[in-house]
Formats: sequence, C-alpha cells, structure tokens
Amino acid sequence: MSGKGNAIMSELPEGEALRTADRLREELARRRISRQAVADMARISLSTLEKALAGSRPFTLATIVRLEEALGTALRGEAAAATPRDQAPDAMGAYSRAAVRWIEQDYVTLRPSFATPGAIVAYRTRICWDDAAGHLRFAESDRADGAFAQAGHVSMPNLSGHTYLVTNEAGQHRLVILGRPTREGRMFGLLSTLQAGPGSQLVPVASPIAFVPQPQLDIALGVVAPNSPEFDMCEAMLDTATADDFCRWRGGATG
Repeated sequence: MSGKGNAIMSELPEGEALRTADRLREELARRRISRQAVADMARISLSTLEKALAGSRPFTLATIVRLEEALGTALRGEAAAATPRDQAPDAMGAYSRAAVRWIEQDYVTLRPSFATPGAIVAYRTRICWDDAAGHLRFAESDRADGAFAQAGHVSMPNLSGHTYLVTNEAGQHRLVILGRPTREGRMFGLLSTLQAGPGSQLVPVASPIAFVPQPQLDIALGVVAPNSPEFDMCEAMLDTATADDFCRWRGGATG
C-alpha cells in the first residue's frame, strides 16, 4: 500500500479523535440528523460510527473525510470552528439565510420506483443551513436503498425562482429541480439521475418528484406498493407535479 493509502487509513490521535467525536455529536444534534442517517450519507456502517462516537474505536482519517463530505462541514482542527456565514455564494444564487429559513425542515420525498414498476418510493430529505459553508445543504435518509442516499448543496437563484438540489460526486451529477412552494409549503418538480441498467450499465432517467413537509404526510417510509393503503394518497400527491404544470414531459418528433 502506498504512503498516501497508509495515511488515509490511519487512526486519528486520541485527543483529536475525542474532539472530532464531540463536534460530530454537536452537528447531529444541531441538524437533528440520526446516526443511521449520517452513516448512510457517509456510506459507512452504523457499527463503525457508534464505536467511534463511544470512544471504543478511534476514527480513521478515511471515515472522517467521508463524514465531512456527507455533512459539508469540517470536523477537524480550526476549520471546524470557522465563523458562521449567512449568505450563499453567487454560484448558488447569493441567497441569505434569513430569506430561505422557510425551506429548512424535513420533507417526505415521493417519486416513482425505478426497481418496482407501478410502485412509489418514499424517503426523508432534510434541508438545512450549513454554517461553515454558508449555504443550504440537503441530505436523504430512510431510503429502502440506503446505499444510494444522496447529499449535496441547494441553489436558489432569483432568476428562475426554482430550487435546485445538486449532488456532485467526482464530477458525476444528480439534479432535482423544484418549482415555487405551494401555500402548504409543498414543492414539486423533476428528478434527473442515473438508473442501474443491464450488468454494470447506468442509464439516464428522469421522473416527477414531490417534497411534502413531514408533518403533513404521516406514512411509513420505503416502497409504497399499489396495494398499500397509502398508495392512492401518495399517487395523487405525486401526480400534482405534472397535473399542476410544475414539470412537463415532451416526447420525440412524430412527423
């Protein structure tokens, strides 16, 4: 293994590991994110996270890097104590925190299932302000396919009036475009992502998507099958995306 590989797998010194664990606990409490959710976001096992937070197994640098990338904030050294910023960069719309506080909450997210035809998948998306980065971030959790949970930044440019949830992992993008919220604070729009195809092939796919404030939709998260009691309600909610013109489908030329 190379020297770089050894470094990334090395354990943090005990003192730094304890301080990092304290900062992580504070972040989870402040954002109200469960340990299972952050483990899914960082693509680490819950057992690894629990042992590191309990002090029975020190954090490795690789684990901390994954956690920092998932949360979008530094957990080590002076960067972790940076002064909070309250305005997003120009590239994300230059919005102020005061102007976007309304969007900071947990949403039940609905979209068609790509794996089970006719079904709907429901999971949690949290949108919250990242003090260190100075912009909104989102993180998905409680997905049936937890390994594919997404996290990223939120752009809200005044020019279009839309909200963009962007994942960028090593140049690979996944995008959600949401229209203006309804009076109930619900948001509807379009998801553009990649779907697993034959073998290892990935195929571009798009679908309508709905974001409903969690208190307004009390359902079990996961796959909502057509025979589920909640299916008709979820389907009607999801159909709003196209029925109320939050997004449109356009086919190919016919003539």
